[in-house]
Amino acid sequence: MILAMARDLLTWEKQEHLVKLIILITAAVLSFATRLFSVLRFESVIHEFDPYFNYRTTRFLAEQGFYKFHNWFDDRAWYPLGRIIGGTIYPGLMVTSAALYRIMWLLNITIDIRNVCVFLAPFFSSLTTLVTYALTKEIHSTGAGLVAAALISIVPGYISRSVAGSYDNEGIAIFCMLFTYYLWIKAVKTGTIFWSSLSALAYFYMVSSWGGYVFLINLIPLHVLALMMTGRFSHRIYVAYSTLYCVGTILSMQISFVGFQPIQSSEHMLALGVFGLCQIHAFVDYLRSRMPKDHFELLFKTLVSSVLTIVLVVGTLLTITGKVSPWTGRFYSLLDPSYAKNHIPIIASVSEHQPTSWSSFYFDLQILVFLFPAGLYFCFARLTDSNIFIILYGVTSIYFAGVMVRLMLVLAPVMCVLSGIAISHLLAKYIKSVDAGGAAKATESKRQHKKLEQQSGGVKSEVAIGFVGIITLMLIVYTLHCTWVTSEAYSSPSIVLSARSHDGGRIIFDDFREAYYWLQMNTPEDARIMSWWDYGYQITAMANRTILVDNNTWNNTHISRVGQAMASSEEKAYEIMRELDVDYVLVIFGGLTGYSSDDINKFLWMVRIGGSTDRGAHIKEKDYYAANGEFRVDKEGSPTLLNCLMYKMCYYRFGQMYTEGGKAQGYDRVRAAEIGNKDFELDVLEEAYTTEHWLVRIYKVKDLPNRGV
Repeated sequence: MILAMARDLLTWEKQEHLVKLIILITAAVLSFATRLFSVLRFESVIHEFDPYFNYRTTRFLAEQGFYKFHNWFDDRAWYPLGRIIGGTIYPGLMVTSAALYRIMWLLNITIDIRNVCVFLAPFFSSLTTLVTYALTKEIHSTGAGLVAAALISIVPGYISRSVAGSYDNEGIAIFCMLFTYYLWIKAVKTGTIFWSSLSALAYFYMVSSWGGYVFLINLIPLHVLALMMTGRFSHRIYVAYSTLYCVGTILSMQISFVGFQPIQSSEHMLALGVFGLCQIHAFVDYLRSRMPKDHFELLFKTLVSSVLTIVLVVGTLLTITGKVSPWTGRFYSLLDPSYAKNHIPIIASVSEHQPTSWSSFYFDLQILVFLFPAGLYFCFARLTDSNIFIILYGVTSIYFAGVMVRLMLVLAPVMCVLSGIAISHLLAKYIKSVDAGGAAKATESKRQHKKLEQQSGGVKSEVAIGFVGIITLMLIVYTLHCTWVTSEAYSSPSIVLSARSHDGGRIIFDDFREAYYWLQMNTPEDARIMSWWDYGYQITAMANRTILVDNNTWNNTHISRVGQAMASSEEKAYEIMRELDVDYVLVIFGGLTGYSSDDINKFLWMVRIGGSTDRGAHIKEKDYYAANGEFRVDKEGSPTLLNCLMYKMCYYRFGQMYTEGGKAQGYDRVRAAEIGNKDFELDVLEEAYTTEHWLVRIYKVKDLPNRGV
């Protein structure tokens, strides 16, 4: 009764708005809720490695204020060099969290800063869902926007970086990126300074949040260039891009870490060049309207040749003199996937910088892989300024995602947008046929049946029903796949590990926090800890101890020195450790539990990075392989490997351990081999602490022996 009355009161238009609102709210809530598996299964805890640095700096900002944060010199990192925090980070993430924290306290919501950090990414993923709807609606239609919003709310390619506890820059950067794109499309359509300025402000927020802003500030100029080449350049485009570039560049230069890069580095030269082209194009259009055709053509040729010559000469001179810096190693590795492996092993050693496998595309995107080409086709079929933009975004991002697995994050949104367009377009067409078939049966008139079938595109209602059913089934399978991937693959924090026992019970490995707590409680406050760079952020954030290298990886020489110590014999390593003032050494070992991401599996990267500098010339990768060319830890392994510091720290006392039934003592469950060097004692180190499951092992560096006078 009440529902009937409400239906009568609401007009068709209001009902439509209500349905849209319900779908959007449901998608936003689902986007938040589906990212909470890790909190429900474990606890409200920060994940991974980089997020611990972000959490530590956010906590400092919330407690000490922005001025102290911006001028903070961190003496706990990169001993003895230290690190100036304010000038070496993108502060958008920290400032956003601290601002939300302050606002909630003003509203008497007494939440801890850690919980703000844990739930920030799910909150921004809900905002991303809404902005995806707005962007797709602006490009295509409302229906496409609703589908795209629903798709992006659960797509694994985005969830992988935005689950609760994954407190990293990408958590808010994807929202910033899509918001900038939405405002850019509005600016292109209207040609107003208002929308262009808003787009510049969104770009500034993106720059403050993530280094991936370089992709954005190259894609927008590429769009303008494409519009020029297709004869679509107009006053609207001129106003939109000129405003965005000028305001956005000035604002981006206010970020200390960015500084003058927008006008000095090669990665930003496309944006500058297109800005110059816009001015030339506008000037040429003005001259064309004021001059006779013959005079104009002569002047145009002269102007073009002169400008090209000047740009080429000035660009070459600026590059030679170093005023314009060359492309960075990460940028080169995007253009040439083999570059990092051959020239910068520290970049190649990071798992997220590896090329993407075909299975990863399906794992992270599922049916979107097949719907993406259909979406591109529909955009090509109806070319508009905004459709050209989304085509360029799709084509460029799929290339970059193939080169570097981390950039799957940039690809996922455009996959959802184009898939939303494809699904909306197809369903709109075939549902008409279903309706036409129903109407024809109701009238039972052959003439009307034929007329309705023609209006619906000539598709029989039975075929249309089958097609709609297939699309519905695909979307259900997509939902189930995304939920499973999120639950099983992307919701396990690396700081707390879990496994299943033989009886199906759950085993929790909390060794990392156990080790860091031991360091905090049992070592001097000024103790210096040497570990591989992966664990640096966690040690400083959780143990509050000084470390030599961390995940910032800005000083290749310093990291190389640590790699040399790990790869050298005890005697040589001791010299390096005394040189670096090391008090304790921490290693990660998974041979007992079967944890594969341990230091032995990372060891060859330590060798490569250690041997990449002049002081590591004595370290050769081939010396660590067995006679048959394999990397082995058993008796067939290389003597250099079996006697290096890393091997001894991981396998000290392990030769007396039974790990599996029916296997000999010292059986390494990760490498599936019995270790080759069992009975040895440490000369320059002494075991300080080993965690319950042997995942983390800590050694104290012995003092120099007393020398008689």
